Amino acid sequence: MKILTGNDLKSGAVIWWTGVGWSLDVAEAADTGEDGAKIAAREEGAQNVVGAYVVDAEKDADGVRPAHIKERIRAFGPTVRLDLTLKPSDPEAVNWVI
Repeated sequence: MKILTGNDLKSGAVIWWTGVGWSLDVAEAADTGEDGAKIAAREEGAQNVVGAYVVDAEKDADGVRPAHIKERIRAFGPTVRLDLTLKPSDPEAVNWVI
């Protein structure tokens, strides 16, 4: 599975391509297949995102999970303090093995 990530042009927040727009939640990321680079170029040209690139990911019963540790940290937050994750109130956030 290939997903597309980048940063929001206004806030700098990490965002994920959903197939129709951008989301702060990696769980909403869509598989771009071989079209990721084309989508990234189009979205950067439209100034919807900055620094967009394709990353490998896996999808299982728990949702979408980036394959590389760098992208997992971008998706879920720091690995040292669970209160700094992107979903600190979600009791399932601690079940992700980063």
